[in-house]
Amino acid sequence: MATEAFAVPADGLLGRKATVPEHVVYRDFVTETVVLNLETGHYHGINRTGGRILSALERAETIGAAASALAEEYGRSVLEVERDVCAFCADLLDRGLILLLPDGDH
Repeated sequence: MATEAFAVPADGLLGRKATVPEHVVYRDFVTETVVLNLETGHYHGINRTGGRILSALERAETIGAAASALAEEYGRSVLEVERDVCAFCADLLDRGLILLLPDGDH
């Protein structure tokens, strides 16, 4: 299964599946989620909302589905949450903390 770790326009993200690669581990704490890239040795602290997004991305079939579930959970507009989730995904991609599966590999 091929994966990619480069920037994708936000409108191209919603139908894609995001996955956490094997070299990345994370753990939720009360006030933040700590993410460790085992290849680089870099730790990344993300707030509770970011940790919730990361968890939703792993469970959902697509980034768009994760955004829809989060919008419902938080009582926010889907468009607003899609924008925020896509921006968060772009940041995670830049840091090598998620990968995007090719279309159709959900």
